[in-house]
Amino acid sequence: MESTEVAAVAADTSDPRAGLRAVAVLRALADTLELRQVEAALRSGMTWQDVADALGITRQAAHKKHAKRIDPAIPVPRRKA
Repeated sequence: MESTEVAAVAADTSDPRAGLRAVAVLRALADTLELRQVEAALRSGMTWQDVADALGITRQAAHKKHAKRIDPAIPVPRRKA
C-alpha cells in the first residue's frame, strides 16, 4: 500500500482498527524520514541547535532522540564552549 493510501485509511474513522494501524505505519515512516533528514543536516554542517530549531524542539530533545541512532560515520559538530 502506498503512503497516500495509508494516509487515507488513517484519516477514515469508519474502521478504527485499520485507522490506528495506518497511523502506526505513518508514525514509523515519519520517524525514518526524520532520522534521514537529521543525518543529512549534520552531514551538511548544521549543528544540533540548527536541527532542533528546524524541528521546533529543544537542542537537548533533538540530541536525545537522534544522537545514538545516526550513522556513526557522520562528523557531529560540537557546541562551542
